[in-house]
Amino acid sequence: MIFGLLGLFVLLSLFVLSVYNSLVTLKVKIQEAWSQIDVQLKRRTDLIPNLVETVKGYASHEKEVFEKVTQARAALMSATSPEMVGQADQALTGALKNLFAVAEAYPELKAQASFGELQKELADTEDKVAYSRQFYNSVVRQYNEKIAVFPNNIVAGFFKFQPQEFFEVQEAERENVEVKF
Repeated sequence: MIFGLLGLFVLLSLFVLSVYNSLVTLKVKIQEAWSQIDVQLKRRTDLIPNLVETVKGYASHEKEVFEKVTQARAALMSATSPEMVGQADQALTGALKNLFAVAEAYPELKAQASFGELQKELADTEDKVAYSRQFYNSVVRQYNEKIAVFPNNIVAGFFKFQPQEFFEVQEAERENVEVKF
């Protein structure tokens, strides 16, 4: 009887330990995935001043477009939560679309090698940001599922594991940006 209770206690302890360790592992993966998003967004914000300066040389009268890009970039750099980053990223994406629309009106700018290279680097970075978002959301989904299912939810509740936010695209970002001159 004592060995039976001791065996049950050992099995229960191993189960709790296993669930706890898997939740901690997923939380670390979430932090790593968020860090990758942050790295790619930082790379993009580092490219933007060069892009703005290149376009400014040809379209200096488009001051409002440059200001919006600069403001959106600053907002993204100061955002702290996934929701704030998502909103700031949306604003920056819209501002960049407007900047590229301005650039379309200047064939000599489009033909310039440095502008083409900056566009290419920015497109590559956008792909990396999209992949990083997808990976982050995948890990968050795994984690949130793990803390929600029985009996893991008992262990998660006892150790105060909380659901994590997804990095979501806002509705306005899904729409095409309308540019008027």
